[in-house]
Amino acid sequence: MKKIWFSTEHIYAESTDGKILKQSLLWYPRLANASDEQKNAFTIGLDGIHWPDLDTDISFESFLYDDAEPTPLQRFFLTHKELNISEFSKRIGLNATLLRNYINGFKTPSKERETSIMNAIRELGKEYMSLGSIPPCVADEQEVHYSSKHPQ
Repeated sequence: MKKIWFSTEHIYAESTDGKILKQSLLWYPRLANASDEQKNAFTIGLDGIHWPDLDTDISFESFLYDDAEPTPLQRFFLTHKELNISEFSKRIGLNATLLRNYINGFKTPSKERETSIMNAIRELGKEYMSLGSIPPCVADEQEVHYSSKHPQ
């Protein structure tokens, strides 16, 4: 590689033969959240790029992978780290390790399995949306007054 640069969502590389390659930064959260100074503090080795301060490596080969861009399923879980994969897996009756393998690209779900997982995500979204119909708390409806005086 002779040149490396970034956009908000991607890392780009120009190969020695002039080919422009890119990958999603969703695969590399440390790099995605790094400052420009940290992103530019890399070394290029024989087989990849290394960011010592971020403890992150990207192989040249990975720019050529079919999954350089996450699928919608992968993108959902990579951007919603607040979801507990183990608990979500239990909910849908799927082995948690298998779901993690789907998310990280180590395994590819069948079309039917992917549809099933995406439908479960939609159902979860519907449940979250229904929270808007819950009556507000009494504390939300009343103005709460606090006194700086403490009882003696």
